[in-house]
Amino acid sequence: MSEPLLEWRDVTRDFRAPGRAGRGTKLHAVRGVCLSVHEGQSVALVGESGCGKSTLARMAVRLEEPDSGEVLIEGRSISSLSHRERREQTSQIQLVPQDAAAALDPRVTIGTSIAEPLVIHRRGTSADRQTRVASLLDEVGLDSSLADRYPHQLSGGQRQRVVIARALALEPRMLIADEPVSALDVSVRAQVLNLLRDIQRQRSLALLVISHDLAVVRTITTRIDVMYLGRIVESGDTAAVIDSPAHPYTAALVAAFPDPNPATRSRRAAPLGEVPSAVNLPRGCSFAGRCPVVKDDCLVTDPLIGVQPAAPNTACLHPLTPAQSS
Repeated sequence: MSEPLLEWRDVTRDFRAPGRAGRGTKLHAVRGVCLSVHEGQSVALVGESGCGKSTLARMAVRLEEPDSGEVLIEGRSISSLSHRERREQTSQIQLVPQDAAAALDPRVTIGTSIAEPLVIHRRGTSADRQTRVASLLDEVGLDSSLADRYPHQLSGGQRQRVVIARALALEPRMLIADEPVSALDVSVRAQVLNLLRDIQRQRSLALLVISHDLAVVRTITTRIDVMYLGRIVESGDTAAVIDSPAHPYTAALVAAFPDPNPATRSRRAAPLGEVPSAVNLPRGCSFAGRCPVVKDDCLVTDPLIGVQPAAPNTACLHPLTPAQSS
């Protein structure tokens, strides 16, 4: 297989715990994650809030730096690039933020916001940029006349389309969409998801979708990586993992997804208790304290350190059988 377009190689990121009581202690946000996305591939990264998904995304666009490990673009570590090379390479990976209202400057017009990346990277003349803005608005399904409006004059769905247009301005090879529809009404979500899927296919973009909504990722991705407490615990084909999860945490995520049909509603056991503290990590498997099928060795043995899991692509000492996961 060819070199990944974007790769996180054994990356770790810690933060100082908040408050006076946390002074000198570390919050372990990302713990030795390996993840890659190839050209044209659509990948989902799912997990509960606070598991480290957005921190990984921010590393890719250099809003965060890993404490250890490397982030590579086409096999080259971002940290080893010159300033000019880094500027050019990172422009090929663009982030679609979760909160479009917060991402757009309320003091400038929509057209100015979309053109901003072109100005920063000195692409084209003023007239060229105006033409480009009109073309981008059309591509995301908005009328070019909206270029003269301000963010507060647009609906939530329109603002989300605007930040997608801005992310496309530099002709990137990859989009990272961080919870792209979580702030939208249900009636608008499908439209924005269809737009992302169409853009990804038409432009042959790589796409990483960060979400906690399995219905969202099943719609537009072909591979899924499940993250729990800073680590990847399961990965594989999206449909296969959702239909027959091997890790109990993945099974719990699937079980939590609402199903209006009692005949098909999952009867899997829900996880017990709260997520452990990312400051004081538990011994053994991080999910052991919440796992409904936990065994004695799970409490003392970490399946991601020096242990070969019983199933491929699953960080679990005792992965679920197809009968258990159905």
